Amino acid sequence: LGPGLDRGPAPELRRRTLVLLAAEPAGTAPEADAVAARLDWECPLRGGAELRGRIVRWTLTEAELLGVTGRGALTSYARPLLDESAADPDTAASDTAGPDTAAPADIAASLLAPLLPEPLDHVLLQADLTAVAPGPLRRHLAETLNTLADVESKGGATVYRFTPESVRRALDAGHGAGDLHSFLAAHSRTPVPQPLAYLIDDVARRHGRLRVGAAGSYVRCDDDTLLTEIAADRRSAPLGLRLLAPTVLAAQADPATLLERLRAMGYAPAAEGAEGDVVVHRADALRTPPRTAPEPVPDGPPSPGAPLLAAAVRAIRSGDVAAGGAPHR
Repeated sequence: LGPGLDRGPAPELRRRTLVLLAAEPAGTAPEADAVAARLDWECPLRGGAELRGRIVRWTLTEAELLGVTGRGALTSYARPLLDESAADPDTAASDTAGPDTAAPADIAASLLAPLLPEPLDHVLLQADLTAVAPGPLRRHLAETLNTLADVESKGGATVYRFTPESVRRALDAGHGAGDLHSFLAAHSRTPVPQPLAYLIDDVARRHGRLRVGAAGSYVRCDDDTLLTEIAADRRSAPLGLRLLAPTVLAAQADPATLLERLRAMGYAPAAEGAEGDVVVHRADALRTPPRTAPEPVPDGPPSPGAPLLAAAVRAIRSGDVAAGGAPHR
């Protein structure tokens, strides 16, 4: 969180808070103030009274949100994880532990499994380019479906929608059109709708016709044999050369490095500008563009303009009239 927000005693206080809940009979939901008072008595020097009480309340609130507690009482599947003897590595590795002793995480998983719905391995494809998952899906199925389709709504059942963008996302992830057809046919309880099959084939047919990549520079030559020779030379390996066309080599190096390395290899390349012209480097060429001379700054105040002079004359004449004299001409 940052140097000013570190909570050094937080891990110990969090665990001790849950251990106190585990020490109570099943179904007991102690008040947060009572838990904080017990920790004040057990470890008065850990943190401070105010911070310790806040950590206790934060722990109980977050445990309720995560399902570690239910209505303030510790759940049955969380109790094995708080077993002090099982958490002690010396005790866990002692000779008294039998071969059939299960790990706390395995015990907690076995207690939690009956309370969770069984993950499904199928969806229901519909003709409107949607798929309905009637429950939680298995991990592999959910990951692939999230790549292939967009989640449209959630609830007791999750609705996924197939769009050209979502199918393109799956193709970008390395899935082929045949793989997508096989995946949908294997995990759908309904036949694959014809519009969805057409959508996958249409996007796959246009996918990858245009390629976009990055290159630091290029080498162009009308002699394709010379370019093939340069690309095959071991000394050009650090340049990352790749033959884009019979007369064009793309490189990962910048133009200056490419020129220097090719000249060191015994070739005589010339630099080329953005318009395809040869760049001429003159010995007397300036390294910086010409600059315009700055405008001179006058020593005194700027000269008044016509509006300022007219306003000054009007003010003088008005002063003369107010004094009872004739105005100056």
